[in-house]
Amino acid sequence: MIEIDDPADPRLDDFRDLSTADRRPDRPGGRGLVIAEGVVVVERLLASPYPVRALLGVRRRVEALGDGGRDLPAPAYVTSAEVMAEVVGFHLNRGVLAAADRAPRADLADLVASSRRLAVLEGVGDHENLGSLFRNAAALGIDGVVLGPGCSDPLYRRSVRVSMGHVLRVPFASMPDLPAGLELLRANGFTTAALTPRADAVGLADAGLRGRRVAVLLGSEGPGLTDLAIGAADLAVRIPMAGGVDSLNVATAAAIAFYAIA
Repeated sequence: MIEIDDPADPRLDDFRDLSTADRRPDRPGGRGLVIAEGVVVVERLLASPYPVRALLGVRRRVEALGDGGRDLPAPAYVTSAEVMAEVVGFHLNRGVLAAADRAPRADLADLVASSRRLAVLEGVGDHENLGSLFRNAAALGIDGVVLGPGCSDPLYRRSVRVSMGHVLRVPFASMPDLPAGLELLRANGFTTAALTPRADAVGLADAGLRGRRVAVLLGSEGPGLTDLAIGAADLAVRIPMAGGVDSLNVATAAAIAFYAIA
């Protein structure tokens, strides 16, 4: 652990101005770093394949990591909460951060071949929804997440935080052409089920998906899946709801679907 009391110290540059838009990893001007916040999420980053560059935190939070903050794989810069807030750009209640380089994304063909249950996303652009969805996927035994067109970066800081670090352990791959990509799933024995509130869709409990090799398609927070994606799936399924409610938050709907296919 290395004591630092100067917020301008260049060794802290990986953590500087995290609230500034051009540092976002999913924007062209961003640095592309993975940022973990809080003891639990930092520990999951330390256990992940993402190469850790440095840590920054108040002493008691750094000492809460692993073996009392010893034997960490990268420099751990220890400072006061005030200096940390000046570096980061806001007061961080969680008291510790870690920065890492990105690891390569999973290969789509390899992910499909090695999985039994997948989530396939189209247009999920809200970082908090994406983080929640990854947390649900980890909790309910989803083997991987496939990111179709219009999805946000799951390694953006807010997604990592909301996922409680599970985005760092659930493999994900890209599918640039979602309708065409579904043929790869079918070739590997998957049934593709598009989740939609349409009245003519099959009720999730009646679709006979439990225990099968299944990929659940989930769409954007507003319009949901496109007609093209629904039409390309093997079947459309819905979660029956009480009158006056037309849809659920995408992460909530995903959790129900993941449980239904377990």
